[in-house]
Amino acid sequence: MKHQVSITVNGTPYSRDVEPRLLLVHFLRETLHLTGTHVGCDTSQCGACTVRMNGQAVKSCTIFAVQANGAEVTTVEGLAQSGELHPIQEAFHECHGLQCGFCTPGMMMAVTQLLDRYPEPTLEQIKHQLDGNICRCTGYHNIISAVQAAGKKIRARDAATGLS
Repeated sequence: MKHQVSITVNGTPYSRDVEPRLLLVHFLRETLHLTGTHVGCDTSQCGACTVRMNGQAVKSCTIFAVQANGAEVTTVEGLAQSGELHPIQEAFHECHGLQCGFCTPGMMMAVTQLLDRYPEPTLEQIKHQLDGNICRCTGYHNIISAVQAAGKKIRARDAATGLS
């Protein structure tokens, strides 16, 4: 028996009938065709499927779509606004914070929460907050540099717009 869910994704409301066992990651990828959220391990270990749900970074492979009913979800596709990359996306590009790119969307979504919590994070805070996101290619040095650069960009943007 299908259940109707209403989920706002990247600011757009969607209502769909879904199977009760459909995972949020598959709802995003297969139902809404938002393929930036990746399925990496199917065991919630890698973090490639990380999205923001009601402001909290979550692994979308651990949540059924019916559990997200009424939620606001942000995926990596929702970071860029009006054709402009988000400072996190810019920093990952500029600091070469990716190699194959498979983990990058989930990593970026985890970084959004990290920088909300710690606008000027220490190395220890970065390592701790990204502990649930695995990168098999980069060795993390450039990812850490990208996080630090993104924090600077966001602080500068917020100061320029009076949001700090």
